[in-house]
Amino acid sequence: MPQREEMARNRWLAPIAHRFLHSELWSFTRRSVPRGVALGLFAAFIVPIGQIFLAAFLALPARANLPVAALITFVTNPFTVPFWLVVANKVGRFVLKVDAATFNAANPSLSAGGFWDKFGWFLETAGVTAFGFVVLSIVSAALGYLIGGLVWRLVVARKWNRRPARTKLLHPAE
Repeated sequence: MPQREEMARNRWLAPIAHRFLHSELWSFTRRSVPRGVALGLFAAFIVPIGQIFLAAFLALPARANLPVAALITFVTNPFTVPFWLVVANKVGRFVLKVDAATFNAANPSLSAGGFWDKFGWFLETAGVTAFGFVVLSIVSAALGYLIGGLVWRLVVARKWNRRPARTKLLHPAE
């Protein structure tokens, strides 16, 4: 997890490092944690490189928890990218309802043969996958916000439920 001092010393963040040192970006509250989860998931799926920096810059105006936003971006890493590529392609195909017949009917010059026939599959796959990543970023951010808020609520409720038991153990005569 990034530390405040590391963020302040980063040469790319030097012009605005003072903004990253605000305590509200580093505090764990019921509003900042779900925001951090949502922004981290959005940044993880929307860009292939520099997700942590994007999550950090988005956390500034949203007053989201910066360490949570940065940590959540690791849901996409070099080990999980092949899985997410397949998922994004399937999501893009499902949302756009794209198949080979639809693609060739939309652009008859691609079905005529030649260079575009050989390159067309790549254009189709890349476009559908990129759209799938956009859908994944939006949907995962919304779900992440809801699930982050629910988990935060459950953790706090669990701590509150344990609190009376702990005070009775400390002061049994009362």
